[in-house]
Amino acid sequence: MLWLIKGLGPGGAERLLSLAAGIRDRDAFEYEAAYLLPWKSHLRGDLEREGMKVHCLDAGSEWNLSWARRLRGLLVRGRFDVLHVHSPYVAAIARIVVRTMPRRARPHVVSTEHVPWSGYALPTRILNAVTFSLDDAHIAVSRTVRESIPGRLARTVDVVVHGVRPDAVRRALLERDQIRAELGIAPDEIVVGTVANLRAQKDYPTLLAAARRVLDAGFRARFVAVGQGPLENEIRDLHESLGLGDAFMLLGYREDAAQTMAGYDVFVLSSLYEGLPVALMEAVCLGLPIVGTRVPGIVDAIDDGVEGLLVPPERPDLLADAIGRLLGDEQLRREMAGAATARAADFDLTPAVRRTEQLYRTVAGGGS
Repeated sequence: MLWLIKGLGPGGAERLLSLAAGIRDRDAFEYEAAYLLPWKSHLRGDLEREGMKVHCLDAGSEWNLSWARRLRGLLVRGRFDVLHVHSPYVAAIARIVVRTMPRRARPHVVSTEHVPWSGYALPTRILNAVTFSLDDAHIAVSRTVRESIPGRLARTVDVVVHGVRPDAVRRALLERDQIRAELGIAPDEIVVGTVANLRAQKDYPTLLAAARRVLDAGFRARFVAVGQGPLENEIRDLHESLGLGDAFMLLGYREDAAQTMAGYDVFVLSSLYEGLPVALMEAVCLGLPIVGTRVPGIVDAIDDGVEGLLVPPERPDLLADAIGRLLGDEQLRREMAGAATARAADFDLTPAVRRTEQLYRTVAGGGS
């Protein structure tokens, strides 16, 4: 099996691969991984520590198609049975690469859609749609993601709800006091935190504006964000202009994201769209009450009024009201935390990995 992805940075799809590597069936399958962008290598070590061989296709940029030639060489040398691709643009090019190989030497192709198609740039969406039928099997990480795919294509897509490793996530709670002390959080401060890369999809401007409103309302709270990304300068400038200071801590990338989340009291996501966010599933496993936007991907995981409170996207006023409601009601926080803990088993990654491995058996046993 060869997993192929654009980069091995700290994004959701990449973290899913890292988690899946730890519970893969090592007796029945031999896994390797490949990625395009050499500077996005944060999780390469995680895969290698799990005993996987990892190949960098060394693309100067994703649009430099020299990586396609190197992929073809890797596929020929490796004689892989299945190529499983986790990025839509990369999948489109990889499908074409596979079709240039002799039929007897081609791997079977599986692709996973991690976010709704509305989140793709238009050229990527078109290229993905034109080549989609060249796959042997398709996976969507949630019902919402499948519903975003054009009708005739969606009929061929299996929904495999991905997840995390709940027991491993919950062990992070042992480090709660240590994390809070490291961050300088006072015992009586309530921490509202997120884990989200600094990209337009995550809509940090709405979150920062909501935080300003919450603090102006007099709540004793601390906001914490883990994440990096291309909008870092803009977000830090907005943070400064709002005068948030240490009341909203932008921590950047942290390898111990789950441990940091264990120091939170409330988890928040202000996203414009999602597939099925890894950080959200981890927050549920940690028993954190959720405040999120009512958008695809989040509504698949959170029942409004049960595990958390959901509000329309791009409404900092309503996001602030929901955060304030939880900050001011300890009993409500406790009830939603209990409901979240009860949902943790729904997001166990093991069944998803086993179902995917059965799909590998199915496609590899049939014709191409």
